[in-house]
Amino acid sequence: MANTSSGVKQIIMLTLGWEELPKAWSIHGIDQSERLVEPVPALLVETIDGWVLLDTGFNKALIEDGALFDRFHSKFHQILPILPAYGTDPLLDALDRHGLSVDRLLAVAVSHLHNDHAGGLRHFGGSDTPVYIQSKELEFGLGDIAKAQGHGLARVDYDDPRLNFKKISGDVEIAPGIRAISTPGHTPGHQSFMVDFPQANGANGFIFAFDAGDLKENFESELAIGGFIDVEASDTLDQIRKLKSLAREKQMVIVPGHDPTIWPTIEEGLSRILK
Repeated sequence: MANTSSGVKQIIMLTLGWEELPKAWSIHGIDQSERLVEPVPALLVETIDGWVLLDTGFNKALIEDGALFDRFHSKFHQILPILPAYGTDPLLDALDRHGLSVDRLLAVAVSHLHNDHAGGLRHFGGSDTPVYIQSKELEFGLGDIAKAQGHGLARVDYDDPRLNFKKISGDVEIAPGIRAISTPGHTPGHQSFMVDFPQANGANGFIFAFDAGDLKENFESELAIGGFIDVEASDTLDQIRKLKSLAREKQMVIVPGHDPTIWPTIEEGLSRILK
């Protein structure tokens, strides 16, 4: 979907894989036996200055190599990663489908460093492409390796001195029409993104929550998320309420990060949100 009335010209929603997991990872305190298949999200946003990638999906090698899978995925809390059945790399394939390549991107930003969001950062090592990340997130990711890995971070994805990290703190505009919104709790430096993109229905744009709220239920019923680090479950409601308040103030639509009925497939595109 295209737009010409703000700094953002186009938004393309990407599904870079899926995860089969207990719904309790998304809704705190519910029965662990209930399972969902949730999409692995990313976004391509075309601004007046160029294309920006928000999140990068899995590192395919950590799933396909048996020893690496055993280290990073097989014992991680009943979360099963699922790659697309086609192509060579989820992120590179998605870029190619839209006529893009890593060297054509103006910037990258990651909501956080979990393995389903930061696995594609390896494609940007040695490039000048800035990678926007909250300072607290990078500090956590490069700190206690056992703790980080125990919480689903794969240090091999992001511990690369060739990555051009741009550390930010708090709510910061990272490109025309794109603002990072600090929403810690799921991880110490998690960030969501507000995208200025006026719509015919009166909405002024979108707030992409990523893992500050996985499902529609998190926002409609103000239910705490199930995955969090160094906070209490109830603390994650602060970020849900922050995003809801921003959405009301800015007249924007909140898009939960992993909702299997809301997050569109690549082919369906942004229009599904607006129906």
